[in-house]
Amino acid sequence: MNINYDLLQFFVYKKLIKRKDADEIAALCNKNNMPVEQYLLAKEICTEVEELSALAEYYCMPSIEIDMLDIDKNLFSKLTFEFMKKHKVIPVMIDRGGTLLVACARPLDSAAISALATQFVCPMDFVLVPPSQIDRYVDTIVASISTTSALDDLNAEQDDKLLKKNDPLQAETRKDEDVINNPAVRLVDSFIKEAIPYGASDIHIEPFEKVVKVRYRIDGDLQQRAEFPIESFSAISARIKIMAGMNIAERRVPQDGRINMIIGGNEYDFRVSSLPTVHGEKFVIRILDKSSFHFTRSDLGFTEEENVVVDKILAHPHGIVLLTGPTGCGKSTTLYSFLKEVNKPDVNIITVEDPVEYTMFGVNQTQVNTRANMTFAAALRSILRQDPDIIMIGEIRDEETAQIAVRAAITGHLVFSTLHTNDAPGAVTRLEDMGVPDYLVSDALIGVVAQRLVKRLCPACKKKGKTNPKEMEILGISEPITIARPQGCQFCNYTGYKGRIGVHEIMYVNEPVRETIARDKNIEHLREVSREQGLVTLWQSCRNYVVKGVTSIAELMTMNYDQ
Repeated sequence: MNINYDLLQFFVYKKLIKRKDADEIAALCNKNNMPVEQYLLAKEICTEVEELSALAEYYCMPSIEIDMLDIDKNLFSKLTFEFMKKHKVIPVMIDRGGTLLVACARPLDSAAISALATQFVCPMDFVLVPPSQIDRYVDTIVASISTTSALDDLNAEQDDKLLKKNDPLQAETRKDEDVINNPAVRLVDSFIKEAIPYGASDIHIEPFEKVVKVRYRIDGDLQQRAEFPIESFSAISARIKIMAGMNIAERRVPQDGRINMIIGGNEYDFRVSSLPTVHGEKFVIRILDKSSFHFTRSDLGFTEEENVVVDKILAHPHGIVLLTGPTGCGKSTTLYSFLKEVNKPDVNIITVEDPVEYTMFGVNQTQVNTRANMTFAAALRSILRQDPDIIMIGEIRDEETAQIAVRAAITGHLVFSTLHTNDAPGAVTRLEDMGVPDYLVSDALIGVVAQRLVKRLCPACKKKGKTNPKEMEILGISEPITIARPQGCQFCNYTGYKGRIGVHEIMYVNEPVRETIARDKNIEHLREVSREQGLVTLWQSCRNYVVKGVTSIAELMTMNYDQ
């Protein structure tokens, strides 16, 4: 493959590549037969958004995110989904003048342009979009078609003979082709594959008296996807249990299982939990992408001011760093981003997790196994004999784990872990409640990051306007300012929000804070001293996002927290 050296030099000009690395990158692109823009993404040298901006300038083309486009799906009849994914093109719409607008990720793909010209005999305009967004959009459409087809087949499956054939106790004895073509099998597979491009974190399958509902958790909220007759649920239940390695004959007690699948070239780990209810077993499937982790601090919502404090915390050679917040607020993701930064060839990093959510090259990751008595505390005692420099503990759950973690921190190790507390100073009280003496906490603790996730306003439909008196009172201002409010459109599924962003409260343990921890038992005094030392509360951080138009007043009110 001939490398586009002009584009490579343009990336140098835009400071996406260092000049001294350009020749080496060109050689590696030639060796791997890979375009330079694809190589930069594969090696995480830059993000897709950064590269999109540079490519748009290089090709003198407009750029946009695909969710902002109003795509006419009737145009898909002239192209196959395989073609659109392979060549990274999507026909968007034909305007009143008869010009076809095409979303593309490879502007110089002559084969794709020729094929489009053959199918659509009309002038064409092109707009640049990220390639992963085209893949995600096509995957969403394909999965939705597959799910709808499987649902139609399942709803038509009413005769007694087929219902008997779908009995869970006979599920494992079916012929392979019967299993593959069975509507229940196809429906479960479709739900799982469809949830990925939708960006769902969990799939809920819930039986009720007459129907079974399927809901996806997207951006923190449950959204109903489908429902089907309760008569078909036994086959659905059996399929999930077989895939997850669970006991299909046991329906009286909760069970846990796991499914591993490769979807779109990425490896996913699905944690399955069943719970007996009045009308049958409810299933929740948690989705974890094990094969890739591309989050940076800026992606997670850390501001420039917060990054300065985090840099100070991560610069410490030993001590303990804690992430706090409720379940599902992204603590583990933030921990992984920290580990990614400190992961260097000259350090030994060992983690103890339950479970391992992302695999990281160069990091020794251990999984808790309670059945084998491999608890956090037992694993931690063992890995201390493995000469670690950095230790990550998935969660400090008990007194023994807390004691070992703190003592490891004061004996020369850098320890990362999570706790469940409402704010950053509360982590000190929680450790002391677990039996760790205050003098050890003050010696070991480097910093605490409290985190929440708030919804981003949809960029396509959010509406700006002046604050009213009630909003001014909430924000603590005397003069009206312009903020954004949710509206709802097709791009955000009429919710008014698209995606989430992290809100942080960072307590850096400097000398005044350290002395307060050691000498003063009053948590309110610790909060006061921390604020004097520059701590910005969760409420204040979220308020800043409201003022910037990133989120709404309604999301600010979820920060049930004293200013």
